Amino acid sequence: MRTWEPMHGRPYRPTAYHPSRIPADEAMKIAGRFRERMDERRTVRAFSSDEVPEQLVLDAISVANTAPSGAHQQPWTFVLVQDPAVRLQIREAAEHEERISYDGRLGEEWLSALRPLGTDEHKPHLTDAPHLLVVFEQRYGIREDGSTYKHYYVGESVGIAVGMLITALHLSGLAALTHTPSPMGFLREVLNRPRNEKAFAVIPIGYPAEDATVPDLVRKRLDQVVVRV
Repeated sequence: MRTWEPMHGRPYRPTAYHPSRIPADEAMKIAGRFRERMDERRTVRAFSSDEVPEQLVLDAISVANTAPSGAHQQPWTFVLVQDPAVRLQIREAAEHEERISYDGRLGEEWLSALRPLGTDEHKPHLTDAPHLLVVFEQRYGIREDGSTYKHYYVGESVGIAVGMLITALHLSGLAALTHTPSPMGFLREVLNRPRNEKAFAVIPIGYPAEDATVPDLVRKRLDQVVVRV
């Protein structure tokens, strides 16, 4: 098994790529089932305490790790927070920042956008969900000698990876929430991450609580998001 190493300055080494081509009729069926399955996905804020096998989360992270990234630098770190004391510390810090935000830092326009979602400064999901994953973006790389090198398209790369993570979790029957407390600087300190990492999202993972509710939302139709040129 080959081990990943930074590719900076290395020569181009092509390798053959011959994936199996799925017949069109079969591909249409697969795509239709996938579309229907993903249309069921909802963001959940009330989690059951029922145990979730860690391997399901690790498999989803492995899927996220296959995401395309700028110059194949894979500028992400996934921190699985298991210590209850650390999770409580994260919740308390997040609720502190959110309280300030909801008390006026966000501004009325932003608060108006959030109001239909029913969110507030209380974040019980950070301690209730059986798993808590914090995703960090690596703003630049650090070599073993301490020197640094630039990463490219970091936000785009990590965003794609998180999207694939959420998809994998949903297809495994799990619910997730992409929580982005603002500001998030406290996460790097609490989790003792290196200087090149910046928190991207906090993701509680588990099964929805028996009494879980979600906002009554309608997604845009395909003709509202597709433009043919």
